[in-house]
Amino acid sequence: MNSNLLFDFIVDKESQTVIVKREFNADLSLVWDAWTKPELLDQWWAPKPYQNKTKSMDFREGGTWLYCMISPKNEVHWCKNDFVKIDPKKSYTGLDAFCDENGVINTELPRTEWTNVFTEENNKTLVSILAKYSSLADLEMIINMGFKEGFTMGLNQLDALLASLKH
Repeated sequence: MNSNLLFDFIVDKESQTVIVKREFNADLSLVWDAWTKPELLDQWWAPKPYQNKTKSMDFREGGTWLYCMISPKNEVHWCKNDFVKIDPKKSYTGLDAFCDENGVINTELPRTEWTNVFTEENNKTLVSILAKYSSLADLEMIINMGFKEGFTMGLNQLDALLASLKH
């Protein structure tokens, strides 16, 4: 990661949120595509050595992204994101959940309400992410599962992917 680029990761237990601000050295269109097109998401979303695989994606309000993360030992972890609101190339909100391969939600694990806001300045794009949980226990469970480490790794992988796509 380019150390001149902004990266903040704040856990706010009072509001049961994680706030991430991450700047990328790429224009808004490319960064937006990397967050909303499965062929690009699959290249960075899962922290290595895991691999991400999209089963289906319908990027529209009311649509769903069904995907899995596959471990080196071939353990498969399914997730889905239900898209709630999309403002093209500005922001989107989705409700993420752990599920099975058919998208049936695992109610034992927390859901995350993601709001991602994209802003461009001087050919750099800032992605401001708000991940909200319904309880402090849910937030703490996600943090204990390694969310900060895994998501940071994924964002660094996105940084590398964007650099490779620009050339």
